[in-house]
Amino acid sequence: MDKYYTITELTREFGVSTRTLRFYEDEGLIQPERRGRTRLYRAIDRRLIQEILRGRRIGFTVAEIREIIQVYREPPGEAGQLRLMIRRVEEKREDLTRKRKDIEDTLSELDNVEEACLTRLAELGVNI
Repeated sequence: MDKYYTITELTREFGVSTRTLRFYEDEGLIQPERRGRTRLYRAIDRRLIQEILRGRRIGFTVAEIREIIQVYREPPGEAGQLRLMIRRVEEKREDLTRKRKDIEDTLSELDNVEEACLTRLAELGVNI
């Protein structure tokens, strides 16, 4: 017999709102069964929610997550999905590396501006 999860169980487990789960459903990322107005989530839905949230934590967009899920569902299946994931991870890593460099450059420039201000204040004889 299949194990089903309610929306309340999953929102508590993953610390998300019911609105979040409904959004993922509206986006076609998960497809819970419906019994009247009740949504029943299977183990595969639970696993997908876990992977969706993981993808969001590492910065993937909903569109990127949808693409990864679709590749899994269609040929070439899991192998294609894993190759796509590797590409997306590499892209995300490159993006974050660029952002880190930009942040380091900005911090360095802030240090320079601050030092220039302190130097000028000292020349003016103003104490901080």
